Amino acid sequence: MDLRRPITRLSGPSADLSRRQTLSLAGAGAAAVVLPCSLAGSAAAADDPQAVAADDPYEPLLARAARQLTGGAFDPDDADFAAALAALDTQAAAWWRQIDVATGSKALWADLSPASDPAMFGQSYQRLRTLATAWATPGTSLTGDATVLAGLLDALRLLHTTGYNPARSESGNWWFWEIGAPRALMDTCVLLRAALPAEDLDAYLRTVARFVPNPDRRTNSPTLAETGANRADKAVIVALRGLLARDAGVLALARDGLSDVRDQGRNSLFRYATSGDGFYPDGSFVQHDSVAYTGTYGSVLLGSAGQLIALLAGSAHAVTDPAVSVLYDAVDRTFAPVVLDGLMMDAVRGRAISRERARDHTDGAVTVSYVLQLADGAPPSYADRWRAAAKGWILRNRETPYATLVGIPALARAKAVLDDPAVRPAERLTGHFVLADMDRVAHRRPGWACALSLSSKRIAAYEAGNGENLHGWYTGDGMTYLYDGDDLDAFGDGFWPTVDPYRLPGTTVDTRARADLGTGGGTSTLRPKNTVAGGAVLDARYGAAAMELIADGSTLRAKKAWFFVDNAVVALGAGITASDGRTVETIVENRNLHAEGAPRLIVDGHPQPARQGWSAPLTDASWAHLDGTGGYVFPTGGPLHALREERTGTWRALNTGADTGGSTTPVTRRYATLWFDHGPSPTSASYAYVLLPGATAATTGAWSRSRPVRIVANDATVQAVESPRLGLLAAHFWAAGAVGGLRADGPCTVLVRRRDDGISVAVADPGRTATTATVRLPFPVRQVVRADDTVEVAPGRRPVLTVRVAGSRGHTHAAELA
Repeated sequence: MDLRRPITRLSGPSADLSRRQTLSLAGAGAAAVVLPCSLAGSAAAADDPQAVAADDPYEPLLARAARQLTGGAFDPDDADFAAALAALDTQAAAWWRQIDVATGSKALWADLSPASDPAMFGQSYQRLRTLATAWATPGTSLTGDATVLAGLLDALRLLHTTGYNPARSESGNWWFWEIGAPRALMDTCVLLRAALPAEDLDAYLRTVARFVPNPDRRTNSPTLAETGANRADKAVIVALRGLLARDAGVLALARDGLSDVRDQGRNSLFRYATSGDGFYPDGSFVQHDSVAYTGTYGSVLLGSAGQLIALLAGSAHAVTDPAVSVLYDAVDRTFAPVVLDGLMMDAVRGRAISRERARDHTDGAVTVSYVLQLADGAPPSYADRWRAAAKGWILRNRETPYATLVGIPALARAKAVLDDPAVRPAERLTGHFVLADMDRVAHRRPGWACALSLSSKRIAAYEAGNGENLHGWYTGDGMTYLYDGDDLDAFGDGFWPTVDPYRLPGTTVDTRARADLGTGGGTSTLRPKNTVAGGAVLDARYGAAAMELIADGSTLRAKKAWFFVDNAVVALGAGITASDGRTVETIVENRNLHAEGAPRLIVDGHPQPARQGWSAPLTDASWAHLDGTGGYVFPTGGPLHALREERTGTWRALNTGADTGGSTTPVTRRYATLWFDHGPSPTSASYAYVLLPGATAATTGAWSRSRPVRIVANDATVQAVESPRLGLLAAHFWAAGAVGGLRADGPCTVLVRRRDDGISVAVADPGRTATTATVRLPFPVRQVVRADDTVEVAPGRRPVLTVRVAGSRGHTHAAELA
C-alpha cells in the first residue's frame, strides 16, 4: 500500500526532531517483523537467540538491536521506503559534509561548539547516530563507506576526549549526561560494533557506566529514584551497555529496572500509580509528579519499555514480569482516548507544544509506531486490537501522512499491517473519558473530538523550563481543544507561535501582561490553589466537568463548568470576580484558519465581513456559525465580541531551548475569535455558550431556537443543564443545593438519565474534599439493578443515594436503577 499523500499544511524534514523525539525514534522499530540488514547479523540469530547461544548469546541480541535502528531488509524501490531512505540519506549526507574530525578541533560541527558543553556533545552524539544508521542501512550514499566509518571512529574519539568521559562531572542539564548522550552513543556502538577497536569500546562503556550505572537512580542525585519515561530510557541504555560488554549482570540490571526489583517494585513501570509519576487505572499518565504527560513522557515509556521487551524476548534475560499487563492495558486506557487519527492531543503534551520540530502529528506518529512495536510481542488478544486501531489511525490521517513522519523501522511495521487484508481498520473511538488523575477530559464523537485541559493543586497548570513553553500561562485554565475530523491541523499548523496566548479557547483570563516562563535552567510547574477540577461520566457517553479558577497573580476567581451531550458542548461560567482594575475575558473560540483561510462567519443569519482586521461587538447575538468548524449558540446573549485577524510570530518566541529551540522564521496564520468581555473588575459576572462542532448554519439556527439542551442553573451554587429528549439532567454543585428537583448535600458532580428502560446515575467529587455525597433524585425508584460498592441506594418515591467518595480521587461512582 502506498502511504504517500499530499501534505497540505505541515512542512519540514521528518529527520529534524526534538531531543525527546530524536531519542524516541531511535528505538521506533522493533525487529520481530523485519528481515535483517546484511550489516546487522542474520535473521536466524535475531529471531531465535537460543539458536546460537552456545556460540555467543549476545551477538544475536546485538543484531536485533541494530535492526531496531535500521529496519532490516526492505525494498528500496518501494515508494514509501524510497522516500524514507532519501530523507535519511539527505540528512546524513549533509551532516557528513559539514563534520570536522581534524586533530585539535573543539567540535564536530560549527553550530554545536564547543563539544565540551553537555548540550553540544549531547546533540553531536545524536547526529553521529544518524550517520552510523545511514552507514549501516543499504541504499544510502554513505552505506558501508570506509571513509565514513573512519570518520565516525575519529568523531567518537573526539567527543570522548573533549566532552563526555568518566573524568568529568555533570553540569547543565542532567538529561544530556544520563539519557541523551549515552543512548545515542550506545546505539552508535551497536551499529559500528564490528569495526570498533576494543580499547575504544571499553572507554565508551566505562563512560556510560559512570553516568548510567543502573536504571534505578539519578546519578547526579543518588537519593532520587528514577520513574516513568526516565527509568524506561535508562533501562534501554543499561541493556545496550550490557550487550556490548557481554555482561549478564548488567543485562539483569536493565531488565529488573523495568520492574524496580531494587526497591521491591515501588517505582515499577508495570505498577499502577496512586500519586506521582506513572500510569493510573483510569488512563491518566503523570510525569514530573504533577504534569499530564501521556503524549511525550508516556509515549517514551511505552516505546522504551516495549523496545526492551522486544530486544530481550526469547533470551535468558527476557522480561517475564506478569504485571507487564499494565503496559498492555495502557494502550487502550491511556493512549487511545487522546490519539485522534494518528495525532496526539496537545492537552497531554506538556511543554512539548512549544517544540517546532515535534508537533501533534509527530508525537502521534511516534506513539502509533510504539503501539505496533509492542504488538509484536504481545498476546494476540491485545495485538490484534492494536493493529486494527493503528491501521485506522494511519489511513484516516490524509493531511499529514504517517510515512512522512517516521523512519524505515516504523514504516516497515506499518506497511505489514496496512498490506494485511485480515486486519480491518478500526473506526474512530467514541465515548466520554474523564482522566481524573491528570485533570483531563476527552469527549469523542464520530466526526469530532473535544479535550479539556484543567488544573488543580494536584495537577500543574503548565510546565516550563530550559527555555521551553515560554507562553504556556493559560494552557491549564480550562483550555478547550476542538478537533474537527475533516481538519486535523487546527493545532498542528503554526497554531502555537501565532495564536494570541491571552485568548486560548475556553479560558477566562485577566488581561494583565505576562512575563516569559521558564527562561532559566531546569523545569518548574505551577500548581494553582483550587481543589475542584474534573467531573463525571455517565454511560460512557455523557459527561460533566468543572473547574474552580483561582488565577495566578490576580484576584480573578470563577466557577467554570462544561456539559457534554451528544453533539453539543455547553460551557457555563459564574461568580466571575476580580478587583485589579483590568478587563476580564472568556474566550469562546480562537480558531486557526491557516495561512489563507477566509471561511464565512454568520451571526444570527447575517454574513459578517471577511476582511482581516474586522471586529465588532455582538451584544444581542443568539448564534454564530463559522464555515468548516461549526456553530456557536449564546443562550443568554452577553457582551460578545468578534474579530478576524492575521497574526505573525516565531517558534523562537516560545522556545529557546538548547536543543529544542525554534527558528526565527516568521509564521503567519489567520484567526477567527469570539469572546465575552466581562469588563474591568467584574463582580459575579457569568457566561453561557454552546459549541456545535460540525453543525451547519441551518442546524445552528434551529438549535438556538429549539434549545434541545437547556440551561437550568448557572450561579455560584450550581451549574446545570437538561435535555428532555435524552431524559438527562447534569449538574455540578459547588455547595449544597437543588436544581430540577435534584438535590445534593454538598459539592459534587451528578448526571442522571431517566429512560423507559431504567435510570442511570453518575456521581463524582472532583474537589476530593468530601467523605460522602448524598444525592436525592426527583422521581421514584423501585429497585437497584446494579451499583458500585461505594453507592448505597434507598429506593422509594424520593430515593436517596449515599456515595462514599472519600479516597476515590475524583472518579465516577455509578448506579443503574429501575
